[in-house]
Amino acid sequence: MSLPGRSHLVGLIGGGITASLAPPLHERAADRLGLRYLYRPVDLEALPGHPGPVSAQHGVRLLGAARELGFSACNVTHPCKQLAVALMDELSEEASRLGAVNTVLFRDGRMIGHNTDVTGFAAALAAGLPAADLTRVVQLGTGGAGSATAYALLAAGVQRLELFDVDRPRAEERAAEYARLFPGAEVRALSGEQLPEAVGEATGLLNATPIGMHHHPGAPLDLELVHPGLWVADVIYLPQETPLIRRARALGCPVLPGGGMAVGQAVDAFTLITGQAPDREAMARDFAELVTAQQGPSAPTPPTPVESTPAHAESQPAAEDEETGR
Repeated sequence: MSLPGRSHLVGLIGGGITASLAPPLHERAADRLGLRYLYRPVDLEALPGHPGPVSAQHGVRLLGAARELGFSACNVTHPCKQLAVALMDELSEEASRLGAVNTVLFRDGRMIGHNTDVTGFAAALAAGLPAADLTRVVQLGTGGAGSATAYALLAAGVQRLELFDVDRPRAEERAAEYARLFPGAEVRALSGEQLPEAVGEATGLLNATPIGMHHHPGAPLDLELVHPGLWVADVIYLPQETPLIRRARALGCPVLPGGGMAVGQAVDAFTLITGQAPDREAMARDFAELVTAQQGPSAPTPPTPVESTPAHAESQPAAEDEETGR
């Protein structure tokens, strides 16, 4: 049997990524296509000789080293997405507008930056919620993941996007930035006091905060605010069903769990790296299997009391670009 002539050496650079599902997800897709493909995480929190806080600058230096060592590409995540932009010789439109990259191709000594968080969420939204009413959407969180989802929502045609973050200045900055990029839409930042009314009048709700992850349990807002007139999406995939998604599903709302975005961005990154499109449905099955294996057997999670989280989620940590699947 002859082997393919080209191999792909790919890295993932970021902090706290040792347990990332990206390596097996990419490698399984490559196996199905008969490609030689090696994907290795480089966890900034686990590097020998580099104790102390995770350094985004060190991650960016490793990106340059990967190019010199002959890597085909690297995915990058927190805390390197923004700083890596300065190294790029070329940027995709989405990466340029967002000022963040998560996929870097090394081609003829040049670095080409893309942002498949945007395209991945856009694909997940189109496939998972094809009939979503985009009249008025409330998004919780404006960190790294939230920047990508907000862009994708506006590009998909959201008429009014309202952003809430415990870091109010950041939400206001993002709102002003997106209002400039999408002059045909209305974009504004919400205060905690404005959030309940905004959700009550919204047609869609998106959680782009870490609240709901295993190590940030709970809900990003008072679940009593969720109503049957909403579609509800989440960027979190561990657990596969967050308290927010579970509550929305119980009310009959159309829902989009975070696995859709995770698979979508992986499909797009793999295609950019190899020039070949993977089997999306098979990749989604792999993802579900890997998530289940990582979570391990567990008892069903009891319903979250709807009164457990204040309406404006004062306890919510700032929605930094945490590893929720990327």
